[in-house]
Amino acid sequence: MSPDKDINRGKKVVALGGGHGLAATLTALRQFTSEITAIVTVADNGGSSGRLRQEFPILPPGDLRMALAALCGDDDWGRSWAEIMQYRFTSDGPMNGHALGNLLLAALWDRDEDVVVGLDRVAALLKVVGRVLPMSAEPLDIEATFENDGAMVEAIGQVAVATTPGRLVELRLTPENPTARPEVLDAIADADLITMGPGSWFSSVLPHLLVPKLRDAIVNSSAKKLLLLNLDSNKDQAIVGEYAGYSPKEHCEILQRYAPNLHFDFVVGDSHLNGRQALAEYLHQQESAYIEGDVRDAAHPIHHDGRKLTSTFAHIVREMLV
Repeated sequence: MSPDKDINRGKKVVALGGGHGLAATLTALRQFTSEITAIVTVADNGGSSGRLRQEFPILPPGDLRMALAALCGDDDWGRSWAEIMQYRFTSDGPMNGHALGNLLLAALWDRDEDVVVGLDRVAALLKVVGRVLPMSAEPLDIEATFENDGAMVEAIGQVAVATTPGRLVELRLTPENPTARPEVLDAIADADLITMGPGSWFSSVLPHLLVPKLRDAIVNSSAKKLLLLNLDSNKDQAIVGEYAGYSPKEHCEILQRYAPNLHFDFVVGDSHLNGRQALAEYLHQQESAYIEGDVRDAAHPIHHDGRKLTSTFAHIVREMLV
C-alpha cells in the first residue's frame, strides 16, 4: 500500500454524479480509500436503460452499473466481472445494445428484490470497494425549460435535457420532491469528504440538488465538499447542448441557484479551461479554494484522467483533511 493509502484509507468519501464523470471520480478515489459511497443519478431514459424502463417499473441501471464496474475488486475476479458487466450485445434483434450488467440488475429488481439489496448483491459478486446507492428510492424523469433565441423550449427526459441548446430557465424532476434512500442520508451524515461532478451538469450533477432531503443533507453535512468542474465548459469546446455558452463560473452559479446555502471548500478545474481568471475571482469571493491542474485524459480530451485525478484528490485529503 502506498503512503497516500496508509494516510487516507480511513477517510469516508461520498461521490455524487452519474455516467462517465462519476466513474472517473470513483476510479481516482479508490486509489487511496476503501470507504467510498457512490450516489448515482437515476433519471436516464436513453439507450439500454431507457428501453428497460419502458418494459419494467425499475430504476435505470446503466449509471449504477458503471459505478459498480469502476469500484470492482482489483484482482482477476473483480476485473473480469467488471468487463462482463460492461459487455454489450450486438445483434439485429431486441438484445442489440443491451449491457449484460443492466440485464442482471433488472433481473434482480424484477424478482422483487429491494433495489439496494440487489446492488449490494452485485457488489459482492464484483468484490466492489465501497458501496453504490441510487440518488432516489424511485425512478425519475428530468424536465427542463430553456431559452433559445427568445423562444422557450421544453426538454423532457435526460437525453433531451443533456442535448437541448439554450440557456437554462428551470430544471425539475418528475415526480417532484422524490424521497432519498435512508442509506444515502446515513452515508452523507458520516462522510469526511463529499464530491460532486464532473458530468452532464443538468442531467447528472444538478439533479442531486432537486431531491429535498438529499440536498439538505449535503448542505448540512460537516464534511468537506469538493466540486470537480467539467472540461468542456465553454462555447468553443462545446460538444453537446448543455455546455454551450456556459463558462466554468456560470456552472458554479447554476449550482448555487438550486442550493444557495451549499458551500464548496474546494473546486478543481483543469489548467486549460477558458475563463479561469473569472472563475478564480468568483471562488475567492465564495471563500472556496481553487485547485488547478492538468486532469484531462490526453487520449479522450473531453474526459478526465482517473490517474491524474488520483494525485489531486490525494493531495486534498492528505494536506487539508488530515
